[in-house]
Amino acid sequence: MALELIQPLGQDPQGQDVYLKDIWPTQKAVADAVASSMGPEMFIEQYGQASAGPPEWQKISGSEGDLYQWDETSTYVQEPPFFVDMPAEPAPIQGIESARCLVSVGDSTTTDHISPAGSIKANSPAGRYLQAQGVKPEDFNQYGARRGNDRVMTRGTFANIRLKNLMVPGTEGGVTVHYPSGEQTSIYEAAMKYRDEGTPLVVLAGAEYGTGSSRDWAAKGTYLLGVRAVIATSFERIHRSNLVGMGVLPLQFREGESRESLGLDGTEIFDISLDDRLVPRQAVEVMARKADGDVVHFVTTCRIDTPVEVVYYRNGGILHTVLRQLAKS
Repeated sequence: MALELIQPLGQDPQGQDVYLKDIWPTQKAVADAVASSMGPEMFIEQYGQASAGPPEWQKISGSEGDLYQWDETSTYVQEPPFFVDMPAEPAPIQGIESARCLVSVGDSTTTDHISPAGSIKANSPAGRYLQAQGVKPEDFNQYGARRGNDRVMTRGTFANIRLKNLMVPGTEGGVTVHYPSGEQTSIYEAAMKYRDEGTPLVVLAGAEYGTGSSRDWAAKGTYLLGVRAVIATSFERIHRSNLVGMGVLPLQFREGESRESLGLDGTEIFDISLDDRLVPRQAVEVMARKADGDVVHFVTTCRIDTPVEVVYYRNGGILHTVLRQLAKS
């Protein structure tokens, strides 16, 4: 509708109707106002002092040098562990041997179930860690505020109070069973015991694993817990990609097969056949050895879907791939 047809805004002193078009500045008027009030000198003056900051900012002391000086006592920011002791060249892709199941979940397990989110409970692994560092529960803040500290975030992975681990029927929250001891403990503490024992880990899951928001820590935390593979009925698209990007192997049960049909309850020892000839979506054989000596053989589809994802997985993740490429350039 033309401005002339819009209801008048009012009248001028002479009693004439006033429309928006009568008071709206022209493009030339706007350009003239900008040109008369702004110039290069203004930006030079303001941005030349940007690093100085107000007096409160100037009182903050900081380190100097090309590398950031990590504070070991910080409970908010710690050096990310992803590149610690990373060799210049990746090792060949190898199979996963004698893995244990850390957690077994049902259909539609979301990234909210997996990723650290919300408030930190005082009796949780993350809460106990913070208290050991001298942080009072009233100062815990949210997981999101401490996402720069992997020590907090890893402890909060799979710690959602609504998570149902099928390995511990009748419970909710981040609990599991450590094998072969049979001890019921937190998922984080079990993962650390497996790490100390040199045992790789897998996750068993139903359909639509990782559905919901594409939270990056759902994959990061999984990796840092020591999970090497997730075997699921199906994956949510973005979380599948994020797992590959963290060097975690996504394997999908063949059509008509599932954890239930194969009788897998999470007590098994898993061997996954893999080598450096890996290609996208290839068949991958898995052997699950039960405590009574029975062995379940089944074939999965490797959900590394593209050649570039094979490169990511070979390097241990997309971060490692990019860093090695930068080092060579």
